[in-house]
Amino acid sequence: MKTSWLAIFAAATLSACAQAPPEQQIVNDAADALGGRVRVQAVRTIVMEGTGTNGNLGQDMTPDATGQAFTLAHYKRAIDVAGGRMRIEQTRTPTFTYFQGQPPQAQVLGIDGSVGYNVAPNGTATRVANAAANDRRADVYHHPLTIVRAAMDAATILSNPRTHDKERIVDAALANGLKFTLAIDIATKLPTRVVSMTDNLNLGDVAIETTFADYQDVNGLKLPAHLTTKTDRWTTADITVSKQLVDGDAGDLAAPQAATSAAPITGPPPAVVSAQEIAKGVWFLAGQSHHSVLVEFADHLTLIETPQHDTRALAVIAKAKELRPDKPLTTVVNTHHHFDHSGGIRAAVSEGLTVITQKANAAFYQDAISRSHSIVLDALAKNPKPLKIETVDEEMVLKDGAMTVNLYRITGSPHADTLLMAYFPKERLLVEADVFSPGSAVNPYTANLLENIKRHDLKIDRIVPIHGAIAPYAEFLKAVPAAAK
Repeated sequence: MKTSWLAIFAAATLSACAQAPPEQQIVNDAADALGGRVRVQAVRTIVMEGTGTNGNLGQDMTPDATGQAFTLAHYKRAIDVAGGRMRIEQTRTPTFTYFQGQPPQAQVLGIDGSVGYNVAPNGTATRVANAAANDRRADVYHHPLTIVRAAMDAATILSNPRTHDKERIVDAALANGLKFTLAIDIATKLPTRVVSMTDNLNLGDVAIETTFADYQDVNGLKLPAHLTTKTDRWTTADITVSKQLVDGDAGDLAAPQAATSAAPITGPPPAVVSAQEIAKGVWFLAGQSHHSVLVEFADHLTLIETPQHDTRALAVIAKAKELRPDKPLTTVVNTHHHFDHSGGIRAAVSEGLTVITQKANAAFYQDAISRSHSIVLDALAKNPKPLKIETVDEEMVLKDGAMTVNLYRITGSPHADTLLMAYFPKERLLVEADVFSPGSAVNPYTANLLENIKRHDLKIDRIVPIHGAIAPYAEFLKAVPAAAK
């Protein structure tokens, strides 16, 4: 009897010693639920095909809107699990009036190690910026098989096991430097979501979260047929998988030679800012894709638009100060909230400028200025300043003895609800963004712009666009559909 109790005690002790720590147990449970540790580790490739939508992040009608999307008629995602390579092929069609037109757009997006690339419909491959490539490297692990397989690696550091609602959660730091949070369902043990952090120029430190649902049996594994990805609170992809293949032919996932041989892109190109005085006290600051306009008042300067990012915005601000060093630059007029037009607002705030914007943008900019930018320190993170903001409802007049500028909301625009245009009554100039881009093959918003011009009875000689070259008003009228004139 004595020997029997000792044996039982020894067995219990060995069992307790063999119990995995909580953080490892979460991963082990997930692997077992997906099909078993050995099966998960043996996976070489995954190919998914289906349909879905892409959200229009940062380009919707208002900052909080989520109604605009691209329909994905064809979606294919192939992953080389062990090699860390991935290629997405999709055809997307806008469900809204799009400034690039309505035809379907074929896209090929890939990542091969540190090289991210795009392939145009004509076969031309280009390398993407390092920041975008890093996001794609992380996206490889936004799938249950890839993240659980990586979490099982001996070099992965697991930490912070916890329980919240119906999930068990663990953090995973991979040997390649990427970090994730994995959550599994308490009942089924199947992965419910994976989260990674990244830097967004406008949103700062943001979470990219992919949730998994509708698990199906595929080649001895459980795989989700529904994957939804959010950036912060905005849905950026919602994919329904109709076909899944494990360890089948994934195709050639190597980056094209044109991409691998291209120099790494560490950030935006150096800013080129040209200055053209187009009327007394008015300068067109161009040189690249997004322009600005400098306006001289009696005792101060105002910019219309600090676009894109810190590099462009700070260069435009420097050019303004160079042109009129004897007058302070105090204000920036923001045409609308779209990310390519608001990406320089934090830089403008770091320089102490007051932001004038349509009133529907106020909460968005208050939030944007308060957000943490610790992953990548931007100008405002390095030089914190409070937000000074003035809002425009339907119109505002900026006027002194030297200059008059009328700001009008472009009402009813299919492009954005927060658009402002700037009219110079004496100079007969109209400054606008996106709704007419001279030289563009597609200008779908001209009819609405003409309605707004007529509503305010504006007398215009020249259009000064944020995109494109300055054009005579007659050129704009040619771009307006005949039925709208």
